[in-house]
Amino acid sequence: MALSRIWSAFIMIAILMAAFHFMYGDNAIFSRMVTGKADDAYDTVYYATTGAPANMSKTNFESYISSYGYSKATLVHPPSILLAPHPSDDSARLLTSLFPSAKCYTYSGIQKLLVKKADGIIETCKVAVNICIALIGIMALFMGLMSIAERAGGIRLLSRMIGPFFSKLFPDLPKDHPAMGHMMMNFSANLLGLDNAATPFGLKAMESLQELNPQKDTASNSQIMFLCLHASGLTLIPVSIIAARAALKSANPTDIFIPCMIATFVATIAAMSIVAIRQKINLFQPVILAWVGGLSAIIALMVLSLSQLDSKGVQNFSSLLSNGLILFIFFIIILGALYKKIDVFDAFVAGAKGGFETAVRIIPYLVGMLVAISMLRTSGSFDVVINGMKSLFSALGADTRFVDGLPTALIKPLSGSGARGMMIDTMKNFGADSFAGRLSSILQGSSDTTFYVVAVYFGAVSVKNTRYAVGSMLLADMVGIVTSIILAYLFFGNSI
Repeated sequence: MALSRIWSAFIMIAILMAAFHFMYGDNAIFSRMVTGKADDAYDTVYYATTGAPANMSKTNFESYISSYGYSKATLVHPPSILLAPHPSDDSARLLTSLFPSAKCYTYSGIQKLLVKKADGIIETCKVAVNICIALIGIMALFMGLMSIAERAGGIRLLSRMIGPFFSKLFPDLPKDHPAMGHMMMNFSANLLGLDNAATPFGLKAMESLQELNPQKDTASNSQIMFLCLHASGLTLIPVSIIAARAALKSANPTDIFIPCMIATFVATIAAMSIVAIRQKINLFQPVILAWVGGLSAIIALMVLSLSQLDSKGVQNFSSLLSNGLILFIFFIIILGALYKKIDVFDAFVAGAKGGFETAVRIIPYLVGMLVAISMLRTSGSFDVVINGMKSLFSALGADTRFVDGLPTALIKPLSGSGARGMMIDTMKNFGADSFAGRLSSILQGSSDTTFYVVAVYFGAVSVKNTRYAVGSMLLADMVGIVTSIILAYLFFGNSI
């Protein structure tokens, strides 16, 4: 029911915001929302300026609006837009007298009218289906391997290894239940940034937990705990973020590594604590403290060792560890199955069929969620929130540099690819080594895509009532955001 209300609110807010833009002269807003494409070219708008914006340098501002199709006026192309700090300034009145047909806006006013192009409803539906098609092969592969591991007893062995810890966090699970092994595989894949492997493992875990769920259309306590931990996105090495920073000519692409590590770890602990409080689970039990302490020590050692490497060294180490682990898992599973005299290929095919069926089953859930997100983006709702926050903190006399990095945080719970694009956009506009650029990188690495996770994982097992899952995930996301902002000021407070 909570997800239904959120989904309805997203669509209604997006349509109302689009109507507002239409009334203020944006005649193409409805077309963009329905048939627009992210790669559509912007119509060129020529402008003339006087003075300078208050929240960034004039050079950065010109670079910023150029990404929306705005170009400086020339003798051949007179301005249709005039920009000034205040319309009543003498210089603004002079410009208006020189170009009486041009509309005059303040620098902050024009920013409120800028909307980043994104896929409309029709294109988003295609993207959602394409995502699921792309998932079919990956899920078939990994679910086929999971089937082999189950028949060979590997999942049960893994369950016994982590049973003491998971039995405290998941008290409703029977001892040595296969779901424990599936969840551990999911967490391990996430930890190493193996997104493609993490999804099939996670979906298999949800199916195992659903077998124990007495109310099939309502999320169980175990499912909520698992998804909240999964959505916190604990990752050891943010390789994709480091690579993006390197591509954008950062002087030190790996300088966000330690802040990312700390932020995602804090978000994970927050998610575990929030759900534990709701489910009345005592986190101060010796077994839980030992496991959390051990993981903290491993992360500390990883931070210490990798912080000594350059960006190329970090990427090489991550590639070796991640890809090597996948091949090692393949080898161990097949070896164990041969030792147990399992019909390996038959077990693989049986599991792979389930991967195909799961990928098809999540299509309607993914289409619904991505369409709502697309409408929010194309309507300019995110821009309104960002500009409003900047005005609020500016009025309070607070440092507003962090607001420029917040679009990544706002989109991250809704769209992983959208947040990645927003991170890159922020680094392009403000600089990869700017405060906003570094903060957006930390925010990108601090959590997973909450609403995507909810739509896909609950959709895979046909759970409609998610109870307090969404609220708990968003609260953990908020902890990650606040932590990321604090870390950005601690590590990069002197950046512009």
